[in-house]
Amino acid sequence: MDNEIKQTVQLRARAAKDAAVKLSAMDAQQKNNILAAMAEALQQNIKEILFHNEIDVQAAKDAKITSTLIDRLTLNEKRAADIIAGVKNVILLQDPVGTVVEETKPSFDIDVKKIRVPLGVIAMIYEARPNVTVDAAMLCLKAGNAVILKGGSEALNTNRILVKIIYEAGIKAGMPEGAVQFIDTADRSAVQELLHLDNYIDLLIPRGSEEFVNFVKKNATVPVLSHGKGLCHTYIDKDADIDMSVNIAVNAKCQRPSVCNAMETLLVHKDIADKILPKLCEIYSKENVEIKGCEISRNIVNTIKPAEEKDWSTEYLDLKVSIKVVNSLQEAIAHINKYGSKHSEAIVTNDKATADKFVAEVDAAAVFINTSTRLHDGSVFGLGCEIGISTQKLHARGAMGIKELTTTKYVIRSNGTIRK
Repeated sequence: MDNEIKQTVQLRARAAKDAAVKLSAMDAQQKNNILAAMAEALQQNIKEILFHNEIDVQAAKDAKITSTLIDRLTLNEKRAADIIAGVKNVILLQDPVGTVVEETKPSFDIDVKKIRVPLGVIAMIYEARPNVTVDAAMLCLKAGNAVILKGGSEALNTNRILVKIIYEAGIKAGMPEGAVQFIDTADRSAVQELLHLDNYIDLLIPRGSEEFVNFVKKNATVPVLSHGKGLCHTYIDKDADIDMSVNIAVNAKCQRPSVCNAMETLLVHKDIADKILPKLCEIYSKENVEIKGCEISRNIVNTIKPAEEKDWSTEYLDLKVSIKVVNSLQEAIAHINKYGSKHSEAIVTNDKATADKFVAEVDAAAVFINTSTRLHDGSVFGLGCEIGISTQKLHARGAMGIKELTTTKYVIRSNGTIRK
């Protein structure tokens, strides 16, 4: 490992640790003032942000990076506006720090409270998406944490200008120096160093490909909260509304196929398949979706290509979908629990008992009833924005907002009580 890079990463982590102590003592208004200043600075510099993003996008195209990654990398006026709106939404959220999670009085002379406190220093290692740079910084700061940002090389210019803008604005508004750290290098040795700085970093959140996330989980000594892949399903039940089913299945696949909450596999009950599939596949064809399916689905729509076993476990992140006709709700649940990534799963049905059984038995961070999986998002859930979607079961699951960026502390109060 390059010794200079190693020292730089360590210095930034140490500075973040020092800043975290100061952040933990700041009240909600102080933190909101910092975020407001950052939002204003981003608004004033949109043209400069988009200029630097165009440099990254063109370089990505020249390097023939996949269309999926280019879509995640690309900013435009609307996406920039959404980033700023996300900051403003975070400002409106209640500050979780100091809130009482539970309180007990186990005896007359002792009072026990469990309160929310910041985690400390959070490191984000992520690929492609520059919006993560701002979302992560805002959520971490609101929860009283310092943050270390290590974006992918493909977004280096965009991330560099974003951090420069929010850092300078934050410092002017009273943010402690070092609270937002940016690892300004494409050298992968910087990631290796971050993985082992458990004396400075309290939580590491990787976002990227399944291969990348697994590498981080296997090699880190810092606690990891992983953002797994999104192999999401929609199951259309025999008691589903046809028009609703088609609308949801089209939205879940086509609205933005490159993201983790897009549907990859469609399951359809055999009793409704011949009513759903011709209409749905016609729309998919117009949307340039490549359709693969089981033998039964291909007998209904002869333009469907044969699906292979690997298709059921593939996260396409593209205009591709696999379709399977199932004999029952139980078969659909079994398929999802076998091949799914525990991210987002949906059922379309008018039968409440069927929906309840699906919710109870499907193992996923979020389960949707008559709703597109594309709605699994922090802003949609009222979290302001999100730092990621966890497919783990500890310590957070699903869309992660500011509460998921805190831990708890017991505070015990008495009038001189001692243990006998």
